[in-house]
Amino acid sequence: MHDIRAIRENPDAFDAAMARRNLSGVSSEVLSLDEARRSAILAAETAQSDQKKAAKEVGAAKGRGDEAEFERLRALVSAKKDEVGAMQAEAKAKDEALNELLMGLPNLPYADIPDGADEDDNVEIRTWGEPRKLNFEAKEHFDIEGIKPGMDFEMAAKLSGSRFMVLKGAVTRVHRALAQFMIDTHVDEHGLTEAWTPVLVREEMMVGTGQLPKFGEDSYQTTNGWWLVPTAEVPLTNTVNGEVVDEVSLPHRYVAHTQCFRSEAGSAGRDTAGILRQHQFEKVEMVSIVHPDESEAEHARMTRCAEAILEKLELPYRTVVLCTGDTGFGARRTHDIEVWVPGQKNFREISSISTCGDFQARRMNGRFKPADGSKPQFVHTLNGSGLAVGRALIAVLENGQQADGSVELPAVLHSYLGGKTRVTAEGELA
Repeated sequence: MHDIRAIRENPDAFDAAMARRNLSGVSSEVLSLDEARRSAILAAETAQSDQKKAAKEVGAAKGRGDEAEFERLRALVSAKKDEVGAMQAEAKAKDEALNELLMGLPNLPYADIPDGADEDDNVEIRTWGEPRKLNFEAKEHFDIEGIKPGMDFEMAAKLSGSRFMVLKGAVTRVHRALAQFMIDTHVDEHGLTEAWTPVLVREEMMVGTGQLPKFGEDSYQTTNGWWLVPTAEVPLTNTVNGEVVDEVSLPHRYVAHTQCFRSEAGSAGRDTAGILRQHQFEKVEMVSIVHPDESEAEHARMTRCAEAILEKLELPYRTVVLCTGDTGFGARRTHDIEVWVPGQKNFREISSISTCGDFQARRMNGRFKPADGSKPQFVHTLNGSGLAVGRALIAVLENGQQADGSVELPAVLHSYLGGKTRVTAEGELA
C-alpha cells in the first residue's frame, strides 16, 4: 500500500513510476479522492463541534428558565446530531473509497528495473552449470519409463479433477527427500528459522500480503471465510501484522515447508501436462522481515540461498531480473531463478525472490521501534521460494534420466533415501 503523504508531496514522481506499470494519471484520481475525504472529515468535525457547543447552551438556557430558548436549542442539537451522523458516514465512505483505490495499486518498481511488457523482456543476470549432453531424446518427467508407475494422473482426476496429482512409491520418496533437504540446508547453512504455519488464514492476512482484494479469484476461500494460502509467504509475513517489534530483533528470517493452493484462474490451457502447474502443491518458502537499510542486501542474500539449493542438486539454472511488465503486484524487484528442464529443452521458473519495501508492512501495519527511541517505522518484507518442491522434482527427474528409462539422483539426496542412488526403469529405488 502507498503512503498518501508521499503522493501529495510528489505526484509527478508517483505517476512516472506508475507509468512504468502501464498505469497513467493515477495521482490525479488519488488526490481528488483524498481532497474530498479530507473535506468531508473537516465538515463532520466542524458540525460535531457546533453540536457540542449547542448542547452546552441548552443546559444554560434551562438553568436561566428560558423555555423558548431551551426548546429552540434542543431542536438545533437534534438536527445537528442527524447532520453530524450523515457527515461522518460520508467521511467514512470517502476514506474507505481512498483505501480501496490505494489497495488496488501495485508497488513502485525500483529505478534500475528494466522496462518491458512481459517475460520476453526480462534480463539475465547470470547462469550456472551446463545442460547435460544426451545421446538420446530427452523425455518430459511423466514420460520417463521409471517414473510412470509413480505418477497416477487418472487417480488424481478421479479424486479431485484436473491439475492434481497422486504420487506413489519411489517418486513420493524423492519428492519428500527434496523438501527435507531444502529445509535442512536453509536452517543449517543459511541461518533461517524453521516454522510450521497454518494453511488456513483470516481474510485480513491475505489483504496484508496483497493477495486481496485484487486477486481473490486466484485463491480458494472456505465457506466460513478462511482462505487457503497460496504460499507460506502469507502466514510468515503476517507474523508482524499489527506488531511493533524491537529494532534489535531484526532481521526475522523464516523458512517453512507447506502445502500451497492456487486456483490458477489466469492460466487456462497453460502447462496442463504433468505436474508443472497444479492446484495443490508444496513449496519451501523463505520470508525475511528486515530494517529498511538492509532490504537490498537481504534480497541478494535470499537469491543466493535459492541458487545454492540448485547448485547442490547439480541442476543448471539461470537467474533473471523481471522487467516492469512481469514484476508481481507487491514487488519492487524480483529475481526469477529458472532451472533447465531437458524434456522441454527450456529453462522454467523454479523460484521467485521479491523485495517489497514497506508495501506489505503498510497494509498490515507492521513496524519496528528504533533503538534510539524515535517513533516506530515500517519494516521491509521479502519473500522467495527456496524452492518449489514439485518443480524441483521435475528438474531432478528430467536432468537425471538415462537412456534405459532409469533416473540417476543427485548425491545430496542419497542420505535422505537410505543410501539409494537411483530410480530404476521399473520404478523402484536402488
